[in-house]
Amino acid sequence: MNALLLAMVVLAGAGALAMAVFAGIRASELKRARLRLARIANQGKKHKPHLTKVTVRRDAADSSIKALDSLIKRLMPQPAKLRERLVATGMRISLGEYLLGSLVLGAGVAIVMTDFAGMGSAISLPLALAAGVGIPYLITGRMISTRQRKFLAQFAEAVELIVRGLKSGVPVNESIRLVGQEIPDPVGVEFREIMQSMVMGQNITDAFAAASKRINLPEFRFFVISLSIQQETGGNLAETLENLASIVRQRKHMKLKIRSISSEARASAYILGSLPFLMFGGLSVMSPDYMAILFDTNRGHFVIAGALTSLAIGVGVMIKMGKFDI
Repeated sequence: MNALLLAMVVLAGAGALAMAVFAGIRASELKRARLRLARIANQGKKHKPHLTKVTVRRDAADSSIKALDSLIKRLMPQPAKLRERLVATGMRISLGEYLLGSLVLGAGVAIVMTDFAGMGSAISLPLALAAGVGIPYLITGRMISTRQRKFLAQFAEAVELIVRGLKSGVPVNESIRLVGQEIPDPVGVEFREIMQSMVMGQNITDAFAAASKRINLPEFRFFVISLSIQQETGGNLAETLENLASIVRQRKHMKLKIRSISSEARASAYILGSLPFLMFGGLSVMSPDYMAILFDTNRGHFVIAGALTSLAIGVGVMIKMGKFDI
């Protein structure tokens, strides 16, 4: 009954969303037609028609679905931070797509827990909410960390390429263009975007500061600060960047050393995290009636929720203890 009710709610929400999309598209088309007719009607008049308020501010849409876009702008507390997080992944993921994926994932988890696992709504709905919020956040965090590792692995080579260009008399702007052409992504794509910003009229300091927000690495912030100081005070930029490349390589070696030392803690977290699931699967095969009480009773549902929560906290603490910042 709960599964049927939840399915009806999901279908009703999808239908309402589709109607809102078509209604928004139809309203937009009618509005454009009225504005065009009004401009044609007022072409011969001397006074300017007060049709729309002219503004130079670009109102970026977070979703092609106007209903979802308006909900994001009105109800979401801090959408700018989430936009920055999505940009840091290096993928063209809009805020609307992210929220739609979270809603679909949460609804799918709720249906599975209610229909197939037989859990009540008091357990399935909190689990669905946690999955819809937590899993996309973890996935984007994983994408960001993977991109940062790739960027850091190539960054020292990019800095050394700029140093070689400066020592041979090549200007800084041309050295940045060479990095965008010669170094693979993600370093190449970021330097190409920086070069495009400079071509559009942005100065080098602001262009690198904007890239620093996307990349969010201490090594790249050192690079941006070095360029900013050189632009203001002058000095031997090649020597400064050469020292920076050496520091970046030393930090990389130190991180690899720490990762090898902390591998035991990570292995313990993986083993202890997978052991309950392995034991649960073995007991379910050997004695299914003994484990069925966890799925057939409300007390069993609460036990499963508590066990998963405590397991997630314990594994998270062990993984956090195995991480070191330098």
